[in-house]
Amino acid sequence: MSITPQLPEHIEANIKDEKLDFEILSDLGNVVAREYGLVFEVPTYLKEAYLGLGLDLAKFNGDDSWTLPIPANFVVDQEGSIAYSHGDPDYRRRPEPDEIIELLAGIRADP
Repeated sequence: MSITPQLPEHIEANIKDEKLDFEILSDLGNVVAREYGLVFEVPTYLKEAYLGLGLDLAKFNGDDSWTLPIPANFVVDQEGSIAYSHGDPDYRRRPEPDEIIELLAGIRADP
């Protein structure tokens, strides 16, 4: 599952275009991300760069806040406890999929 501040119509288009097979939830206004302390305001220079590339966050997110969530991963176990978390403002630094799969296998194997 994934969570994004994008409007539902943009999520649906992304799922279709990218042939995604997982659920994506809409967090309008970054309400949930803000509760986790995972929101930042896009700096002016980056906003200008995005607009120059045709990426208008106000259009995609339905507000003019120009805020984004910090990319983060959470694994919640069957008891509802956070078994793993990772967040980094640099979207290029993400956990390796094998690391998450191994963690999930371990959670699933626990009685």
